[in-house]
Amino acid sequence: MSIEPLVLAIDDEPGILRLIKLELLSQGFRVITAEGGLEGVRVEEAHNPDIVLLDIMMPDLGGLDVMRRLRERRDVPIILLTARGADADKVRGLELGADDYLAKPFSPDELSARVRAVLRRCAVVEGANRQIHIGRLTIDLHRRLVLRDGKVVVLTRTEWMLLQHLASNPGRVMLNAELLSKVWGPEYRGDLQYLRVWISRLRKKIERDPATPEIIKTFQGSGYMLEVPAVDVDVPAGSIAADAAEPDLVAP
Repeated sequence: MSIEPLVLAIDDEPGILRLIKLELLSQGFRVITAEGGLEGVRVEEAHNPDIVLLDIMMPDLGGLDVMRRLRERRDVPIILLTARGADADKVRGLELGADDYLAKPFSPDELSARVRAVLRRCAVVEGANRQIHIGRLTIDLHRRLVLRDGKVVVLTRTEWMLLQHLASNPGRVMLNAELLSKVWGPEYRGDLQYLRVWISRLRKKIERDPATPEIIKTFQGSGYMLEVPAVDVDVPAGSIAADAAEPDLVAP
């Protein structure tokens, strides 16, 4: 019998925590809560939840500081809860590695949909059995690794998912809506700002000069394409698999 995902909600508003708990329990999730950032860090360490809902504005320890502490320990999926219209907080949170954000006030249906979407894309996605070489960069779709000059380029889960879909379709323009649907889910098809933030993050890690990208090309108003000179289909059978204990290097 499968065990339902455990959700940790961290917020200093008891009313928000009650809403989250009632809705997610009704959808079959297991739910634990923490009133404030410091308590949230302790509860997360004690229970190892599958996903964390994290308020940004809390008096004792802000959500972004809580996220840094949690990510120092393990790569738990995190959805930030933000004030509606706080675009700077949303972008900052995504840049720091949050998996998603949800603006308050939110509907119960939207809450459960976002949780399911993040959990879905955090599931293991098997890569094709091939390597792609772009100059000094190697994208190993089988081992889910990116190497530059033989050294690992550390990617977050979402960065890898985005790169994986581009690299699985080299030389093909991936439409904005297509990428958003494949990486984040169909409910994100129209969130172009979201996609731009993650493309920018990815370029900073893999491009020689992110300001003039040579690997991930932009097709204005359409989408993005991974431009590569060649694709190697065969990967040596003795390749060493990526270490699952290093979650930032894979797409767990």
